[in-house]
Amino acid sequence: MDITQILLAAQSPDANLRTVAESNLTQFQEQNLPNFLLSLSVELSNDEKPPESRRLAGIILKNSLDAKDSAKKELLTQQWVSVDPSIKSKIKESLLVTLGSSVHDARHTSSQVIAKVASIEIPRREWQDLIAKLLGNMTLPGASAPLKQATLEALGYVCEEISPQHLEQDQVNAVLTAVVQGMNQTELSPEVRLAAVKALYNALDFAESNFANEMERNYIMKVVCDTAVSKEVEIRQAAFECLVAIASTYYSHLDYYMQTIFNLTANAVKGDEEAVALQAVEFWSAICDEEIALQDEYEGSDDGNSTIHFRFIEKALPSLVPMLLETLLKQEEDQDQDDNVWNISMSGGTCLGLIARTVGDAIVPLVMPFVEANITKPDWHCREAATFAFGSILEGPSVEKLAPLVQSGLDFLLNTMNDSNSQVKDTTAWTLGRVFEILHSPAAANPIINNSNLPRIMAVLLESSKDVPNVAEKVCGAIYFLAQGYEDAESMSSVLTPYLPNIIAALLSAADRADTTHFRLRASAYEALNEIVRVSNVPETSGIIGQLLQEIMRRLNLTFDLHILSSGDKEKQSDLQALLCGVLQVIIQKLSSTDAKSIIAQTADQLMTLFLRVFACHSSTVHEEAMLAIGALAYATGPDFVKYMPNFFTYLEAGLQNYEEYQVCSISVGVVGDICRALEDKILPFCDRIMTVLLKDLSNSMLNRSVKPPIFSCFGDIALAIGENFEKYLPYAMPMLQGAAELLGTLDQSDDDMVDYGNQLRRGIFEAYSGILQGIKGPKAQLMIPYAIHLLQFTEAVFRDRSRDDSVTKAAVAVLGDLADTLGATSKDLFQTHLFHVEFLRECLDLDDEVRETASWAQGMINQVVVS
Repeated sequence: MDITQILLAAQSPDANLRTVAESNLTQFQEQNLPNFLLSLSVELSNDEKPPESRRLAGIILKNSLDAKDSAKKELLTQQWVSVDPSIKSKIKESLLVTLGSSVHDARHTSSQVIAKVASIEIPRREWQDLIAKLLGNMTLPGASAPLKQATLEALGYVCEEISPQHLEQDQVNAVLTAVVQGMNQTELSPEVRLAAVKALYNALDFAESNFANEMERNYIMKVVCDTAVSKEVEIRQAAFECLVAIASTYYSHLDYYMQTIFNLTANAVKGDEEAVALQAVEFWSAICDEEIALQDEYEGSDDGNSTIHFRFIEKALPSLVPMLLETLLKQEEDQDQDDNVWNISMSGGTCLGLIARTVGDAIVPLVMPFVEANITKPDWHCREAATFAFGSILEGPSVEKLAPLVQSGLDFLLNTMNDSNSQVKDTTAWTLGRVFEILHSPAAANPIINNSNLPRIMAVLLESSKDVPNVAEKVCGAIYFLAQGYEDAESMSSVLTPYLPNIIAALLSAADRADTTHFRLRASAYEALNEIVRVSNVPETSGIIGQLLQEIMRRLNLTFDLHILSSGDKEKQSDLQALLCGVLQVIIQKLSSTDAKSIIAQTADQLMTLFLRVFACHSSTVHEEAMLAIGALAYATGPDFVKYMPNFFTYLEAGLQNYEEYQVCSISVGVVGDICRALEDKILPFCDRIMTVLLKDLSNSMLNRSVKPPIFSCFGDIALAIGENFEKYLPYAMPMLQGAAELLGTLDQSDDDMVDYGNQLRRGIFEAYSGILQGIKGPKAQLMIPYAIHLLQFTEAVFRDRSRDDSVTKAAVAVLGDLADTLGATSKDLFQTHLFHVEFLRECLDLDDEVRETASWAQGMINQVVVS
């Protein structure tokens, strides 16, 4: 097979040629992978070959070593590991040779592929001479600039792919030396210097001991700071990116350099290209992130003035805040039309917000003069900047400091919603939303929103919801936060009742607008509607919400008649159905938790018909929302829900088997729990199929791990619903629970995500045991005796583990109580031989009320058994 011709044909405009070529490549790959990879590497390294075939060879080679999907990546890794070492050696030699190619694309691709091979081999202690070979290129007499550039690029990519523990310190030192030399002004090629700065960025995580050494640190910092004033924009930008990374990684070493860095960032923000200025602002945002994290860490502890908290932001405030306020005046025309815009004014406002969170009240006197000086100027840039500055500093300072300013400025903001400039209105609506989100508290002694200003606020918001889409979207956000303020003070939400019909009409009208080319206004309107329903005071609003229910059902019904001519149409239909199912879920939950339950009972048949029709249009996002709404309906209708099960079960089963879209699977598991609570033993006819699918899910290595804890909880829900009928599932469910308990011992405790996952898994296991113990309590209780010792050993291991959170503690002590309650006197010896429970329950007395209550109940149950 002539690989060159096949690679060229695979890019042909002729579809027939392409198809044949692609199948030839697949065949070659499947029949002889080692030679396939070798042929690609030879193609990539041969300067005689056409650039097009070389480029594709490189891409296929890279995709043969790495994939985004973790299971696919693992498979590709195993395939590479099993290739004959002599062939692997030839491929790697080819790749290293390609770094000297005269063709840029070939060099660039080769440096990426080298890193992918390194990511597999270096952790396995293979290709140990790679770093030395790459560094050899840098010191080669007469090495060309392209070779040095590609080598530095490869070094950077390798550092990105592997972890610091995989390189020896002398290798790290050699890499840093080569990289820093490459950054030096004596290096004449700008391409080499740029590649060196980018490589340093990727190597910073490896430089911990170098940063701990003052002499080495001074040298690295000097070179980075010198590079930040290079004459090439791209190099300056990359140098500032390094400073941002250093701020995050080596904050504790920065004190000595801060004056220099302040001067560099100030000059960049004032006069450099935007790409460089953005990174200069980002440096200060990174410092804020570090200082906010330090304050959170030491909050309430005696070492609040810890030595590593330098308070850089506080010290720089008088110069830093004016510099950032100036950036707010550099808006782009029409930036309010683009949700993804990121420019110097947005970046400056974001940084101001972080500074407000870092220093609190101290920022207010520095920002307010700017606000007052600009808020009434004729130039819209000044008015918008003033409003943006005010909105940015609302989170951080105390309510006492801000409340007087907001109370005096609220009327002004409401008037500004009539500004002649759309961008000013957009920012004002966002600022109102922030005021409501952060400072609106109806139960406060002197609330921001009161009976005298609410009519005016409502009038302005309802009128502005008709403004251009981007302004209307922010107004919907403000309505959302206004309503949310009443969530914890629902009885006070009566003040909204007189406005409810008009708010609902305005939001539905905003959601309907024909000019909404962007989906966000519609989503924002329905989210605000959901919040209004959540906080409404039901006895007085059930009639209005009942009418809204009919209207949303009407709208959902109309979606089935939409003309679907393209995948775009299908997506629009799905998005709209998802939003409408979301509103229905909120209405069902609201009405079913009150005396207005009868409204749901009367419409349940229609609702269920609509949800089943939504499933028939299947798309995963709608599937999730419709599934959640059905869970709410099951709770609302209780045992009557059984009549829907025959038609619904097919979709539920499909959801439980949806491994690819694991969120759908997870929500479906939650709905099984809702249905168990609604139907109790009426769910029995469906349990064999549900348990079969759940057990398969647990055994499936492709299923996202986050779904597994809810599945265990679901075992508990099923057992509670069907009681002693759960006996037939014990031989299958219990080994799964015991296996999961053993898996917990192997999780990486240094990884925060793994610690969180471990806690979710523990809670799921305990909830399963609690449900099963309560379900089987009675004549068949002795069935649980064989599992009791393992359960106590597991509970003791969890008790000894300090990484458990309060929810796990509560679930664990509940299980101890359930074990005593279910097994009765039979468990006396068990509790007398596993005495850890005494210490465990005593410790719970210092925790929150819920844990304390559960622990005292469990203590009572165990005492009854032990004294029996």
